[in-house]
This record gives sequence, C-alpha cells and structure tokens, in this order.
Amino acid sequence: MSPRTISSAPPTLVRLEPGARTPLHRQIYDSLREAIVSGRLAPGAPVPATRVLAQELRVSRNTTAAAVAQLRAEGYLEVRPRSGTFVSPLLPEAVLTAPAGGRRGGATRAHHPALARTGARIAALRPSTTSAARPFRFGVPALDAFPWELWARLTSRRLRHSAAGLAGYSGPAGYAPLRSAIAQYVRAARGVVCEPDQVIVTSGAQQGLDLVARLLVDPGDTVWFEEPGYPSARAAFRAVGAAVVPVPLDDEGLDVRAGARRARQARLVYATPSRQYPVGVTMSAARRLELLQWARRANAWVVEDDYDSEFRYVSRPLACLQGLDDSGRVLYVGTFSKTLFPGLRLGYVIVPADLVDAFTTARAVADWHSASVEQAVLADFIEGGHFARHIRRMRVLYQARRDALLAALREFVGDRIEVGDAAAGMQLLGWLPGGASDRRIAELAHAEGVEVAALSSFAVGPLPRGGLVLGFTEFAPPVLRTAVRRLAAILDRAHG
Repeated sequence: MSPRTISSAPPTLVRLEPGARTPLHRQIYDSLREAIVSGRLAPGAPVPATRVLAQELRVSRNTTAAAVAQLRAEGYLEVRPRSGTFVSPLLPEAVLTAPAGGRRGGATRAHHPALARTGARIAALRPSTTSAARPFRFGVPALDAFPWELWARLTSRRLRHSAAGLAGYSGPAGYAPLRSAIAQYVRAARGVVCEPDQVIVTSGAQQGLDLVARLLVDPGDTVWFEEPGYPSARAAFRAVGAAVVPVPLDDEGLDVRAGARRARQARLVYATPSRQYPVGVTMSAARRLELLQWARRANAWVVEDDYDSEFRYVSRPLACLQGLDDSGRVLYVGTFSKTLFPGLRLGYVIVPADLVDAFTTARAVADWHSASVEQAVLADFIEGGHFARHIRRMRVLYQARRDALLAALREFVGDRIEVGDAAAGMQLLGWLPGGASDRRIAELAHAEGVEVAALSSFAVGPLPRGGLVLGFTEFAPPVLRTAVRRLAAILDRAHG
C-alpha cells in the first residue's frame, strides 16, 4: 500500500505508511512535530483541524485527535478559542536549547542534551500557583479557626514519646494507624467500601493523582475530563501523555452520553461527583449509575476526587461514588489540605485491593513515604475525635461566611451575577450575563485587590457562558462584604 500524504503545508505536512509497525496516530504526531521543529510550520502558523486531517488522510478523527492532543500537551500547539489550532509561539526546543553565547545567572549555560519527551511535556505545563490571601481566594480553609494549640500539644507529645520510633524509614503506603483511621472515617462519613490496606497515604491529593496517572495511563490513552475542571488534575494526566478529552456538564453532572460521543473508548474518567469543581453541581444518583455502567462496558477506570464533600450546608453529605462500585474500578482520592491546612501535605488514595502492591511500589519510587511525625500526629487527631469536631465547627463557620457572601451579593450586585449551586463547598460560582468576559473582569478585579477566578480558565475550549469563582471560607463576613462592594464597582466599570 502506497503512503498517504496531505499537503496542507508545503511541501508535505503528514506522510502515513499504513503498513508500518508504528501506529497511525504516532506517525501523524511525528510528521507534525518534525514540520514544526524544522520550521516548515512556523510559530503562529495555523494547523488543519482534526476533522480536516482525518478526511484528507482517510483515518478516524480519534486518530488525528490523539496526535494533536499529544502535541498540545507537549507545548507544540495551542488552541485559540473561536480561531483554531496554531503552532505555539514558544516551542519546547526553543526553551530547552541555550542560545549561542547565552548566559544565565552570570555563567555560560552548558550544552547538554534536551529533556526527555516526558520531561518536555511536564515543562510545557503551566500549573496553577497560589495567590495572595485576598478575597475571594478559594480552596484555602479558615486557618484563623484551626486549633493550633491542640495540634502543637499533639506534636509535642509525639516528639517526646515516639521520636525515635518515627525517625527512621516507614512503610511506603503510610503509617499504619493513620491508614486505619482514614479507612474508619471514610467508611462512616463517606460510605467508602474499603479496608485499611487499601489506603495509600500520599503527599497531598496531587501526588495521588500523579500516581494514578503514571500507573494506569499510557501515552496516547484517552482520559475523559470534566469541562470545565480542575487544572492541576488535568496537568497530571497530560504529563504522562494522555489524550485528555473534555466532557461537558449538565444539571446532573458529567454528561456520560456526550463523553461516549466524543470518545467511545477511554482508559480513565476523572470526576468530582460530590461537588463538581468548579461549577458546584452534584452528580445525580442516576448519572452515577450510568457512569459506572459505562465504565464496566468500556473496561475503564474512574477516579473520584472527593476534595471538599464534608462541607454541605442544607443536608447530610452525600455518599460517594466509590461505595456504589461493585466491579473494583473506582479509585477514591481525598485530601486534608481543604479540611485542615494546605501545609500539612497529606492526602490519600483508596485503591482496589488488586492495585495495592502496585501503588505501594510506586509510592516508594516517588519519595518512599510522607513525613512520619505528621502522619502520627494526624492519626492522633482523628482517633481522638478532634477531626470530626473540627469538621462540625468549620461547617457552621463556613455556612455563616457563605451566607454573608450571598447577602452581600444580593445587596450590592443584584442580578448582574447569577449565583450557582451554593448548597455545599468552599466556594461558589457567580454566572455572568451572556457575552461578558470573565477573564477581563478577573483582570480588573486583580488590579483592585480582589481575587476572583475566571471560569473559562478552568476549561480547555470556549464555554457557553462566563463566570467568577468566589471563595469565602478564609474570610470573615466584614471582609467579604467590603470585597463584594468593590466587585460591584468593577462589574459596573466592565459593563459600562
């Protein structure tokens, strides 16, 4: 069979050899990458749409989409809303190759090999950074209300009585009493079905997601991802070369049928069913069952990120998705960064029993284990009933702060923002009128000392409507009220 080519860019952009051992999506990737690196596709040049590539090459659109997604993940291509796909202005090779005679830090840069492809993918990612403590920063608990003196006493007691035993290396899966305490808590509070051996303690939820991505996803595998969704989780899957497919939401959560239309076969699904991040919708019971049924048919994994489900203000917290799973394909990710404090850097992944050995080994390869003293103190905090009491206190405090924010929005903003589901969580979403630019408003707010996040910054493609993510847990009611008045003035200026 003769090679197939397309000539969307002179002299030839893509050359395929259907009989070759290299998969077609990899041939397309290699051809496009070579055209970009060689300069035949210059920075800023348009790239044919995946549909056009598929038609000209007579292959499936999934094949061309996988190649283009890989190039986007590695930083060679970028998507401009409503315009198309273009070669990135700054290519990975341009970043990794030192200019002749260039200096950095007062010394000439060494001429060393470029990063590996995985390294280039990671370097091309732009992880979110922590902003200053300004309203309406979100995702940070009320540090002013944390029982620091109690924590200090527990730490001091551990250092006095157990320092020698905790000073050496411990098991990669985590401190055994902490794993037992976590298992007992999530069984009672979240309806998780697990044994302590299935709990893998991690350095925060992000490491848990990284372990999931590295162990369960190969380069080119398709991952369904909520659109809009958590950028740091998306980065974890892109870092391993996954083809991340955005799946839209509706009033019941992730739209399973839309996902099947976009990518019938997927290796993994990432979801936040208890409270979607950042929109806030709760996945309905019917949709949860539909997702699990699809995952069984597709032989896919499901990652449930249960990041702040403890904070529900109108009813009891909903049971988790993992508890409904009867086929051992849901991995449950939790964190103490939202319930206690971010600097603790402790989270966990609850994995199916047959994955425990693999995750334990991967945890050892990553950094062996989290700090033993902090694990022991946290275990004491949970077993002593302090964690449950702290959650109850924070639920009352956060509800009062949420109510203060809602009241201020009604008083000063009115119908210029439509508040989304505020029944739970540590932040709420304010929908903007159609046509309003959430990014422009976020920029104006930042200049005025108000920290709002544009909903569009959580999405890969354009969204039907913009919105502002507003956190409230970190700020007292008077601070929130003042900030809302400033936000109202910003909205007036933006719409004027």
